[in-house]
Amino acid sequence: MPEHRSRGFPLATPRQNAYIAHYNPTVRYDWLSQTLFDTSTEVRESTPRWLWTYNHERPNMAIGGITPMQKLAMAA
Repeated sequence: MPEHRSRGFPLATPRQNAYIAHYNPTVRYDWLSQTLFDTSTEVRESTPRWLWTYNHERPNMAIGGITPMQKLAMAA
């Protein structure tokens, strides 16, 4: 039996899992359930716009009501 080889993704830590567990419902309720898509192409095309809005315009209460980009700028 061949040995398992990583594809470059590190194993998730409990902390990383918590971020994803919070992010997934946000994507589902704040974006996907608010928009009616006719095709998977429409979803793929709108993803970068939604991610930009999420990171640059949408306040995140878990980090003090600022955007992730504001938090990143504070850390630099």
